Amino acid sequence: MNYTISYYSEAVEVDILGLPETLQARYVTLTRRMIKVGANLGEPHTESMGNGLFELRLKGVEGIARVFYCTLVGQRIVMLHSFIKKTPKTPPRERRIAQTRMKEIKDANP
Repeated sequence: MNYTISYYSEAVEVDILGLPETLQARYVTLTRRMIKVGANLGEPHTESMGNGLFELRLKGVEGIARVFYCTLVGQRIVMLHSFIKKTPKTPPRERRIAQTRMKEIKDANP
């Protein structure tokens, strides 16, 4: 059975699909794989951020991007937040946005 991918909001989908070309291509490649095999692709593609939050790691000629996501019952993957990475460590603000959205999604889908 395949997994499904949805987005926290239309704005999140637009942001992700508006990433620079090589990052967007990487996103499409990895999410196609996620649909077939599940949310955890292992490093270097995905990483657990703890408490059910995961990060999809995108790298291309234009730089590095991250897409935070979570999983829900019924083989559903929800993309929560994306950003272009400009520092070695993930900025706490970006992680907080994803954590807040994950809590909202999980509270609405017990």
